[in-house]
Amino acid sequence: MQILKGNGINCRESSLISNLYMVQSVRVLLNRGETRSVKIGRGVRQGCCLSPVLFNLYSECLTKKALEWFGDFKIGGHIIHIVKYADDLLLLAKEENVLQKMTDKLIEIGRCYGIEMNPEKTKVMRISRQPFPVKIMTEKKRKECGIF
Repeated sequence: MQILKGNGINCRESSLISNLYMVQSVRVLLNRGETRSVKIGRGVRQGCCLSPVLFNLYSECLTKKALEWFGDFKIGGHIIHIVKYADDLLLLAKEENVLQKMTDKLIEIGRCYGIEMNPEKTKVMRISRQPFPVKIMTEKKRKECGIF
């Protein structure tokens, strides 16, 4: 809720959103009938028009906090260190050690926000004329890239 306040959402609207998202339960319809009601502990509602907006607010705050001290990658004269599309993030860095620090910080701050990086879905890519692989650790799992 602090993120909503920080983005100018007033108390009344924040309370409405809280009631919509904090008191969620679900039942599953099976051939033999409905299951008992189960509380949903976290996440945004699938299919709700508000969910992408809330996710974007949340992820924007997370990435700003995690990556505010990084940024040596310039495109068109602007420092770019992250590209986002839906729930995917692309980290940009010139050096392997900077990319590792960015990854570590994103994991650390993500934990504070209740978000975890999925190492199985994490990919590393290097675009270079040098034939050296990049090795990045994500949650004790080493990711190696191909050269492009």
